[in-house]
This record gives sequence, structure tokens and C-alpha cells, in this order.
Amino acid sequence: MTTHPFRFGVVAAHAPNAEAWAGLARRAENLGYATLLVPDTLGTFSPFTAAAVAATVTVTLRVGTYVLSAPYRTPEAVAWETSTLRTLTGGRFELGIGAGRPHAEQDAAVLGVGFGTPAQRVERVERTVDAVRDVPVLIAAAGPRLLRLAARKADVVALGVPPQFTEEQVAARLDTLSEFAGDRRDRLEVNMNLAAVGDEWPGWLTRQMGVDPREVAARGGTGVLTGTADEMVETLRRRRDRLGVSYVSVNAQFMEEFAPVVARLAGT
Repeated sequence: MTTHPFRFGVVAAHAPNAEAWAGLARRAENLGYATLLVPDTLGTFSPFTAAAVAATVTVTLRVGTYVLSAPYRTPEAVAWETSTLRTLTGGRFELGIGAGRPHAEQDAAVLGVGFGTPAQRVERVERTVDAVRDVPVLIAAAGPRLLRLAARKADVVALGVPPQFTEEQVAARLDTLSEFAGDRRDRLEVNMNLAAVGDEWPGWLTRQMGVDPREVAARGGTGVLTGTADEMVETLRRRRDRLGVSYVSVNAQFMEEFAPVVARLAGT
């Protein structure tokens, strides 16, 4: 059983203007979320800039990348950006990094950078982590290569599995992480993301997820959390006891709906 207290993050990718982005950050802070997390895609805000703006208009909210695609930037460039943001946010910046989500190779081509083989991308993640070693780092991992690296060098592991993964499937991945981590396992904070919360969802969510959230929920997928606030609280407590997942992030679309759960569990 993990000794890490619950904390919660909001994953937000875009806003229509600066005022709306600042308002989202302030609202997340007021609702008790610990972090505002920005993806790294060409269809979303530039993560370092968006994180900086969010930190400027808040006081306690931590900001971070979720997750930086390692092939897009040299380790030295990431270290430079990270050092600047850690200083200017008063230590509230958290670096999250991974080897590149599905279809990230297309963004790399637009940016004019090489994407590399899976092994090369994992090696780039490791070199980047080494370049910012004085900073706590989240590594997104799913397969054995990245799970092994995260077990050795991460402070936080974001389990990058599909939303339809059941608790049994998640447990199997975390068993692999535990095997690799050995004595470090209890030090690792484990994060999982919720793509949807509640019982009613907008039509665009199926396109974004690539799967019907109703089907995910019906099959016990961990990426969709349903039920009353009490039921959600009990589900997350069970998952922490069973899986060790204490850091839960949620799509910003559901920030308000999930807030009662955050109020009940944050810091406990």
C-alpha cells in the first residue's frame, strides 16, 4: 500500500484567449487541484509558455508538462526551459516527459526534427532526465523499456495505458514496474489519467478518446470514472490500496464535476 497522499491534476490543452486560460488556472487552484498539466502537441498550446502563464496568475497551483515529447527538443534545451520555469514559478514547475504519444511522429516531421526508433527515443528520455536531475521528473511509461527507465530514475510514473485497461491489466503493468524498481518502488508516486468522469459525456469525447466512453465504463476501464461522488471516492481509495495510484489527473472538461471528489480526498 502506498504512503503517498492523494493529489489531483487538471489536463488542459487550449483556451480561446488569455483571459480564459488564466481563468481556468485560477479555477483549478480554487477547486483544490494540485497541478495544471499541458500536453505537447501541435494542436495545443506550447506547453512551456502555457505553464508559465498559468503560474503567473496563481499562487499555489503547480504547473507542468503532460508530457513533453522527448524527440522534439534536445536535452539541453529542455534543461534550459526547465531551469527558467523552476526559478520564475518559485519551484512550482514539474517536468513530465515521455518518448512520444501515438502519431507524435507526424508532429516531429512538421517541426523538422527526427523522431527516431523506439530505443533511440527512450535513450533521449534518459538523457533529458539526466540533464535536469536536480528537478523532480514524471516519466510517462507503458512498455518495458520506459517502465525500466522510470523505475530507476523517475519521481513520478504516469502509467500510459489505454482508458479501457481494467484494474487487472493495470495491476500487471505495475507489477512489472515494481519488479524493475525493487527498493525504489515505495518512493515512486504513480499517476493515472481520467479521460472522462460522470455518467453523461459530450459527443466529441468518443472521437478524442478513440473509443466510446460508455463501452469503456461498461467493461470496467480505469480511464472512465462513473457514479456518485461517494462511489468515485471509494473507487479511488480502492485503487490506491490495490494499485498504489495516488496521483489522479482529469480532463479539464470534467474539472467541475470531479471537484467534490478532490475536496474529499486531496491530501489524505
